[in-house]
Amino acid sequence: MSENKQLAATLKSQDTEEWLDIYFTRPLGLLWARLFNRFGVHPNTVTVISIILGVAAGVMFYFEDIWLNIVGILLLIWANIYDSCDGQLARMTGKKTRLGRVLDGFAGDVWFFSIYFFICLRLMPVWGVWIWVLCAVAGFLCHGKQCALADYYRNVHLFFLKGEAGSELDNSRKLSAEYQQLRWKDDFVWKLFLYFYRNYTASQERMTPRCQSFLRTVREKYAGIAIPEALRADFRSGSLPIMPLTNILTFNCRAIILYISLLLGLPWIYPVSEITVFSVLFLLMRMRHEQLCRNLEESLGEPGNT
Repeated sequence: MSENKQLAATLKSQDTEEWLDIYFTRPLGLLWARLFNRFGVHPNTVTVISIILGVAAGVMFYFEDIWLNIVGILLLIWANIYDSCDGQLARMTGKKTRLGRVLDGFAGDVWFFSIYFFICLRLMPVWGVWIWVLCAVAGFLCHGKQCALADYYRNVHLFFLKGEAGSELDNSRKLSAEYQQLRWKDDFVWKLFLYFYRNYTASQERMTPRCQSFLRTVREKYAGIAIPEALRADFRSGSLPIMPLTNILTFNCRAIILYISLLLGLPWIYPVSEITVFSVLFLLMRMRHEQLCRNLEESLGEPGNT
């Protein structure tokens, strides 16, 4: 298999990939994936290593020394390459698991918790308690929702593009049923992961009422049969222009703003950008996607029960 074909085989979809990922992160991730595959390293192990690297990056951002900040930036870039590598390795080896998906999402949350925490410690002598308030709003009320919704819209796009096998679109009701069947005594670790993952999925669904109604209508109307190609094409046509917004609201753009703020010696710029610029883009993305789902549902006839 040629280099380009092997790289393409480890991507989720060209529709949902960012330029920086295609030409930088994914190629480097593929090199690491080949190396890890040669030594039989499991994708989840790579994810755990990325968590350690991301937390270490956050520690480096505590210091005002620009060279230590640069070390932190390099560590976070390395962590992100491994975050790409774990998924590429999973697709390369067929070791894709839901636990791996949960760990993958958890990794990014841990990185940025560390980043926010150490930025707060760094700025507390000047800002006092207000830096903790600023970062709490930026992290919990803005960043978390932005990433969750962007991730969800990508998976809805992949669902219509590739079907259930090609996406990681989950349903909180099914996850709840699975959670209830497990026993803490026998399945403690998985039940604990499933508890958080179910709540994460439910939060995504609460933010997308028109999308949920549309998905219910599609599943009821085409139960047991394939979704028509015309509907798939219509959804892709409407969703594709929204994908750049989902990409902005994931890792690369916010990381670039973080890096610039640190190099300028003004790390407070990063949480402020989360509350302002990224929040506006989040609302625009949600509005456009909800309108798309409303229009497509109306084209199918009666909306699903909400």
